[in-house]
Amino acid sequence: MGLKTFSLALALFSPLFGVCSASAGELAGPARFCGYSPIIDLAAGERVVTLDAGMHSGGFRWEGDFGTLEVQGIGWAGRPAGRMAPKATAKGHARFEERHDDGRYIIAIWNRAHGAAYFSSPRPLTQAQRAAIDRVDLFEEGEQPTKCKLRTVFVEE
Repeated sequence: MGLKTFSLALALFSPLFGVCSASAGELAGPARFCGYSPIIDLAAGERVVTLDAGMHSGGFRWEGDFGTLEVQGIGWAGRPAGRMAPKATAKGHARFEERHDDGRYIIAIWNRAHGAAYFSSPRPLTQAQRAAIDRVDLFEEGEQPTKCKLRTVFVEE
């Protein structure tokens, strides 16, 4: 299926089903990006590029003055692995301490229900990257965030 056909299928069937593959896109700030499940109010100079998607998740690259983070959002997640940090994010989500897995450094956030996001980098995350993560909100399957300029859209195949 070509990209135009795929995009047309997304437009036609996403209202009917609401789950599965994402259309590629890019968004520069200031603007609101609604991934699956991260919501990021991009500051001027920041941008996201969508990468991939699955049944309950989607990945994207987030770039800004803080550097680059690869992000995997999950709209129907369980509790992330690892130890929960004592302090929640500015949005009230549980934050998990940085861990090293498969050559990447990862920090997860979780809304204590089904929304989660994993932020990764090949090097330990900097204070600037941690501050950027602190701004991220989460939603989960069934919720519809508002004012999104770019959104990861899913259809069931």
